[in-house]
Amino acid sequence: MRQFLDFEKPIAELEGKIEELRRTTDAGGIDVAEEVSKLRDKAHKLLQATYAKLTPWQKAQIARHPERPHASDYIKGLIEDFLPLAGDRAFADDSAVTGGMGRFRGRAVMVIGTERGHDTESRVKHNFGMARPEGYRKARRLMELAGRFGLPILSFVDTAGAFPGIEAEARGQAEAIARAIEAGLDTPVPFVATIIGEGGSGGAIALAAADRILMLEHSIYSVISPEGCASILWRDAAQAATAAEALRLTAEDLRKLALVDAVVAEPLGGAHRDPAAMLAAVSRQIWDSLEPLLALDGATLRARRREKFLEMGRAGVV
Repeated sequence: MRQFLDFEKPIAELEGKIEELRRTTDAGGIDVAEEVSKLRDKAHKLLQATYAKLTPWQKAQIARHPERPHASDYIKGLIEDFLPLAGDRAFADDSAVTGGMGRFRGRAVMVIGTERGHDTESRVKHNFGMARPEGYRKARRLMELAGRFGLPILSFVDTAGAFPGIEAEARGQAEAIARAIEAGLDTPVPFVATIIGEGGSGGAIALAAADRILMLEHSIYSVISPEGCASILWRDAAQAATAAEALRLTAEDLRKLALVDAVVAEPLGGAHRDPAAMLAAVSRQIWDSLEPLLALDGATLRARRREKFLEMGRAGVV
């Protein structure tokens, strides 16, 4: 059964009726094909109308949809001969960060992603995509390895932020994030990052200090979650919708602010409604972004990448 968000309830009711009528036909009842066709048309129009006027808070809910494709889905669908690499060579392996070598459209690449998990068991295993210091040190290790062997880097970001637990702080969470950002800025190979769901705070930037930053249409990217912002400003997490408006965290807002380079259109109703089409669109956009970078030398890539992020600060938008 498809999971519907609160604002999708009218759509859920229509699609529920369609499913009931289909069961009637399958069970050998009367032919209801015409009625099903009418309801499908009505549901499609309602879906179009709903998604044409989404609020930032509604986009945040779509970005967190449990059926939305995760980093592991993009790796499985886009990367051939994937060889996972584990551990930070200092403390442990962190399942919230996945990575390794593989081939994207025939070219050897290094892939890094934050993985949330698809069900309760896998979400606990991956700590809901919230990495500990060892996760960011693993990401840094893979970036440095990619630079050493001349492998372009592709990252897939989907995290609410870095894990805020006491043990993470004790092991140097802030330093690990800063070093990962430094490694991203300093790598001498092309680097394309894609925000596929939620891009939260430094935990997201650690995997997105890239030459080209792509963002899915209904993903979000912000220094803090709407709930966290509301709790700080209004002492009330129920003000999350108001905070989402103020944070300007949507792909459209961030493209206008030049904080991301391209927005990848999603299938109607979100990436979870047609994962295959979403993967195909992401593949095309990554290649369009990566191909021009392949012609540049390491020194040029580093200089341009650092200037890109310095310009964000000079523009006063970060």
